[in-house]
Amino acid sequence: MTSGISRRARVLAAAVGTGVLVPLVATATPASAAAPAVTCTSAKAGLAAKLKKDITAALATRKGTVAVGLYDRSTNTTCTLRASSAYDSASVVKVTVLATLLWDAKKSGRYLTDRENTLAKAMITKSDNAATTTLWKQLGMTKIKNFLAAAGMTQTKPGANGYWGLTQITVTDEQKLLKLLTAKNAVLSDNSRAYIIKLMGQVVSSQRWGTPYGVPSGVTVAVKNGWLQRSTNGWRVHSVGAFKGGGHDYVMTVLSHGNSTMNYGIATIQAVAKVIHKDLAAS
Repeated sequence: MTSGISRRARVLAAAVGTGVLVPLVATATPASAAAPAVTCTSAKAGLAAKLKKDITAALATRKGTVAVGLYDRSTNTTCTLRASSAYDSASVVKVTVLATLLWDAKKSGRYLTDRENTLAKAMITKSDNAATTTLWKQLGMTKIKNFLAAAGMTQTKPGANGYWGLTQITVTDEQKLLKLLTAKNAVLSDNSRAYIIKLMGQVVSSQRWGTPYGVPSGVTVAVKNGWLQRSTNGWRVHSVGAFKGGGHDYVMTVLSHGNSTMNYGIATIQAVAKVIHKDLAAS
């Protein structure tokens, strides 16, 4: 084993010494420096171009690094920006924790206990951290990873040492989870899906910012937000939501970091959400 590693190290050192790697580094730099563009596709004529233009404009003057995901079943519309970029989850991971709890209970052929129901409600509707820690510990890393595998959430990396808020999430995986919550599937039972959406619809008013911003009247809202400040990349501010009504059935994820304040991040998310709701309502 050791000789294999040292042999690879020697090969790498030789390559560096001969300058083999230098052209690769030089050519890679300009590509990575270019800001990624919003991409949209839709079965509805003109909608993809409109969304791409409006989401791009909404983010044009915003600082920080923002990732966006949209999927509307009704018009088969998808928009993405930085879909595979990893972010510290903050409290958005709480939806995954509840989904794991329900998935595991179903496998065991049981309902949630009164205690679990109480913890789940506090975790989602009030973003209660202590309740989350209790459920995270109860489930353990194996069950959490097994749920992620069952859900196809291959880009999500659970936070180590009980730090659930440092779970690495991406737009791709959050959108996968939201799709599981909003349509029949083999991973989560209909009762489990309805329960999660119900709790996300009962989030306290002070935490209903983000993706629901600008939602048309008559459209139902399910939301979960996350916010966390760290010494690097400033504030992480995220919002995931599911919306149904007005001829549309859509899910939206906006993740961000590098925000100077929590409110700055909220304003960025809401600028994106507002144009998405508006464009879908007009389509």
